[in-house]
Amino acid sequence: MDTKVTLSFNDEVINRAKKYAADNNISLSRLIEFLLSKVTSNNYRSLEDFPISDWVNQVAEGEATYLTKRTRKATKKEFFASKK
Repeated sequence: MDTKVTLSFNDEVINRAKKYAADNNISLSRLIEFLLSKVTSNNYRSLEDFPISDWVNQVAEGEATYLTKRTRKATKKEFFASKK
């Protein structure tokens, strides 16, 4: 079930987030939900404990997979698969 929440963000941050969401065929609400799900899925004591994203680690280690122009359907499928 979805619950409405009112949040306040810096205008510049929200504009970049909206563009990122649109570029990745996902709503801003689902993007925020996905990020909050990732942050709260483990027992991090602080933001400093939160790991660097997987793709940054892959690039640093020389292995990287780049996905380009994913369809909305594929993005939605990936999002819901990550919730399992």
